[in-house]
Amino acid sequence: MGFSVLLLLMSISVSLLPIGAGEGIIVSGSYVSANQSIISASGTFALGFFSVGNSTPRHYLGIWYNKIQKKSVVWVANRESPTDSLGTFALGVDGNLVVLDATGRIVWSSNVKIAHSAINSMMGVLMDSGNFLLRSGETILWQSFDHPSDTFLPGMKVGNNRKTGQRRQLTSWIDAEDPQPGLFSFGLDTTGPLQFFIWKDHVPYSRTNVYSNSMSLTKLSRWLPFAYYITVKLEGDDIYLSYSISDISAIVRITLVPNGRLEALIWEEKNSQWFSMWQWPKLYCDFYGHCSPFSSCDKKGSPVYCKCLTGFQPKVQQEWHMTNWTSDTCVRQKALTCDKGDGFLKIETIKLPDHSYLVENMSANDCESRCLQNCSCTAYALVNASQGNSVNCLSWYGDLMDIVHDTEGQILYVRVHDRELVENDGSSDNFSSRRKRSIIILVAVISLGVLTVLSGYFTWRKRFGKQEIIEESFTGTSTTIGGEAGNGDTELNIFSLNRIQAATNNFSEDNKLGEGGFGTVYKGDLAIQEVAIKRLSKKSGQGLEEFMNESKLISKLQHTNLVRLLGCCAEGEERILVYEYMRNRSLDKFLFDPSEKASLNWSKRFRIIEGIAQGLLYLHKYSRLKVIHRDLKASNILLDDVMNPKISDFGLARMFGSDQTEADTKRVVGTYGYMSPEYAQYGKFSEKSDIFSFGVLLLEIVTGKRNAEFFRDDLPLTLQGWAWELWNEARGLDLIDPSIKDSCESPDRIFRCIHVGLLCVQESPADRPTMPLVVQMLSNDNASLPSPKEPAFSSLSRRRSSNFVAFHNTSTIYSNNELTISLPEAR
Repeated sequence: MGFSVLLLLMSISVSLLPIGAGEGIIVSGSYVSANQSIISASGTFALGFFSVGNSTPRHYLGIWYNKIQKKSVVWVANRESPTDSLGTFALGVDGNLVVLDATGRIVWSSNVKIAHSAINSMMGVLMDSGNFLLRSGETILWQSFDHPSDTFLPGMKVGNNRKTGQRRQLTSWIDAEDPQPGLFSFGLDTTGPLQFFIWKDHVPYSRTNVYSNSMSLTKLSRWLPFAYYITVKLEGDDIYLSYSISDISAIVRITLVPNGRLEALIWEEKNSQWFSMWQWPKLYCDFYGHCSPFSSCDKKGSPVYCKCLTGFQPKVQQEWHMTNWTSDTCVRQKALTCDKGDGFLKIETIKLPDHSYLVENMSANDCESRCLQNCSCTAYALVNASQGNSVNCLSWYGDLMDIVHDTEGQILYVRVHDRELVENDGSSDNFSSRRKRSIIILVAVISLGVLTVLSGYFTWRKRFGKQEIIEESFTGTSTTIGGEAGNGDTELNIFSLNRIQAATNNFSEDNKLGEGGFGTVYKGDLAIQEVAIKRLSKKSGQGLEEFMNESKLISKLQHTNLVRLLGCCAEGEERILVYEYMRNRSLDKFLFDPSEKASLNWSKRFRIIEGIAQGLLYLHKYSRLKVIHRDLKASNILLDDVMNPKISDFGLARMFGSDQTEADTKRVVGTYGYMSPEYAQYGKFSEKSDIFSFGVLLLEIVTGKRNAEFFRDDLPLTLQGWAWELWNEARGLDLIDPSIKDSCESPDRIFRCIHVGLLCVQESPADRPTMPLVVQMLSNDNASLPSPKEPAFSSLSRRRSSNFVAFHNTSTIYSNNELTISLPEAR
């Protein structure tokens, strides 16, 4: 063991000894080094160091099955920070569990707050369940089950705590020989109803059905000598998935393997190998979005897997016949009327679509009526319908995504035109059928008085004039986005102006949330939920084209870090967008307000940075449409109830073709300080334009300073210029917002964020990293980063480029709202 390690261990305790072989605990004064281990009471599990790699072995602290000759690791502590053979595990001076490398540096810690009086009583205990506890007496302060690696053991909980924000999810290894976090993760969705996902690089890869708040299921197998019990439970603020088995002697685990599949494995002692009981995802239909919106995937369908829902048909029949199901979509055979002419078709045994809204404790009739009264509602479902009169009501607004026919599925009621109910009578739901039969019975009675009704109608029309339809839909609008013509009609359900006025109390000042360059945002109440209503200014540069662009674009984008568009309105000169309401409003309200910024500690800020990066990665690489945002800034980042970021305001966004890398425009629009130099000077924009804006935003989040504050004669031209000077002077600590210094135990990650921010604001687009590389650099603390070059618009750049003196002389354009500016002549 290295001399420096011995010195550090001696400082931890006066009497420091190696852990005794076979002991199930570690206490102050003992340690575990290479070739030593802690064994649980019954000998089921062991904790110690294991190594991977042949040329330069990397050592990790892990837990594995002790009685199985083939080492099967179920948990790893220092996944991202391996040590050499001189690594050591002990209780630190603060009572926390720590892994030390050969130099005595702490590479991993349990990192919990421990009262000074309890430090000497702390101990680590390895349980027979495979859970490793840090406790003082009977009080558990930390446990490995709350921080899973790639393996889900019986008794473990995978899920979230709604109060603390703690997430317990699995993350795969990179490969069988590298336990570092891989591309895949498995956990509970935090944005909607109770459902579990496998994500690939944070993008949905596979999804379970929607569960009620609690569920218990017993599974039996013909060839297994035991039963296993699956539980989905809401327990206080804790929502989780767990499982157990009836035969505690059986060795069973569920592992998220590097290829993205969950595998349930059982150890066969006779053959000395692991046997796979099941895998997920396995079939085509298990993969997220295998079929297009408004279609379902049939697991038993061969050779055709995807089918349009009843009442829908392929938009391009030829594409559909070529099994090009993801690029083609299903469209309605008969457009909705959004009045009493709509009803619901009952579709049985399906996995419910993604992106639903949940209202608890509602009658079945009220659930149907709630959906029918909202023209944007495309479907609803009843959860726990067999448990009394009160049910949970799920509703969908927009595309119905990721539907699968499943024998264990549920019932979905899809909104269609009444004619579809007549033509598909056997598939219609009970409520709609009763209403349809009632209409047929009344037809004879109504026809007797039709002449009287018509006479009265014409009299009324002369007196009051023709009324406009309150709610309708846009169809047949084709726009050119990103230089490519639209490839067909797009249907958008919209709200009536009357309903919008009622929701906002006639656009009352009391309901105003904010104001920007393109209009005003109000808080609204649509009875079913609170919403944010963006009323475009009649004097703004955003006309019908931008309005339709934003509406269509957002309706096709689905990601947890993008704001969700619920609907729109276009009557007369009014252009209105209706979004989900973000109670915490926008990032700038917290970041730049001295009274609020302290609530954004470093942990929250980094989670916001990661979320914005994931949202931008989705836009650039993983969405069905490659999108350049063009106006990324703090005021366009909204925060939900738990401070998850959502990118908003797509009025300036442009869609690129799959092979397109750059576009140009004579009409430069955006916000000073966030625009890249090639865009502001020459009208050229690309993914790298968004990368530049992200870099500025990243520096703002770290420093707590608005970029606009630097338009003064005594400072560099921009925030990045100031950051560049301090970075070169090795004064990185001076960049950190004073309000977060106390919440950051180590500045390494903050310095990494500053480093990445400077890489993103480099003058040449070719020097800036792509979004996948940005995400990798932010998530991997061990990745080496290139040295940044001088940023665009730094103090030196100002002297070289007289074109941007105007920026310095027009600092009065800035306001607290950071208005988006449109420049007809940008050169």
